[in-house]
Amino acid sequence: MKNFWQVVKFTLFSISAGIIQIGTFSLFDYVFHWDYWVAYIISLVLSVIWNFTFNRRFTFKSAKNVPLAMSLVALYYLVFTPLSTLWGNAMEGAGVPDILVTAFSMIVNFVTEFLYQKFVIYRGNENTNDLALSDDEKSYQLILKTIKKKL
Repeated sequence: MKNFWQVVKFTLFSISAGIIQIGTFSLFDYVFHWDYWVAYIISLVLSVIWNFTFNRRFTFKSAKNVPLAMSLVALYYLVFTPLSTLWGNAMEGAGVPDILVTAFSMIVNFVTEFLYQKFVIYRGNENTNDLALSDDEKSYQLILKTIKKKL
């Protein structure tokens, strides 16, 4: 059941990130008339930051080191971004509307990123933040902190 709710939360946060990505992409592409790849990459970065922040906190409830977790996200995007930019340019060149190319890329991103976050980034680190800890566990953690300070 825990995995089901993770998928639901990840989906909802991904939808909100998708709205940010589509909104900013549309602004950059249709209003400012930027090249596809520039509009795509900037809108992707904005959505990634949003999605990472909320999924780390609420979906996976991880206390994992933020710079380390974000570095692992960056590694994912070092592979995904060039590939999606290449297939995006190819699809656009073949006459597929920009917005459909972006939607396709977002679906591929949604599935692969969930699996990557679940089984790579947060593996062994799920349910470790303050939202996941029970009141007893919080009290125990507070006692441990107090003891460490006094030592």
